[in-house]
Amino acid sequence: MQLKPGAVTEYKKRHDEIWPELAAALNAAGVSDYSIFLDEETVTLFAVQKLSEGNTAAALPNSPVVRKWWDYMAPLMETHADNSPVAKPLREVFHLD
Repeated sequence: MQLKPGAVTEYKKRHDEIWPELAAALNAAGVSDYSIFLDEETVTLFAVQKLSEGNTAAALPNSPVVRKWWDYMAPLMETHADNSPVAKPLREVFHLD
């Protein structure tokens, strides 16, 4: 995902104050151990999360609280027309259990 220039401080502030109802929706969908990392030089974001077996994370974009969060975050990052973050899939090049 990509932040807009100058948005780092506000992006972090908003995540530090994540809405309890959004955190609850993520947990209910089977999302845990969720981290977002920032490349300061390029303001590129990289998110990692664990998904439980039988998770419903694929349905999260249909959740009203997720859509509200996207609208709230849209001024800070590159988004699609529906305000969902523009995200690129990454190819795994190494894994160690």
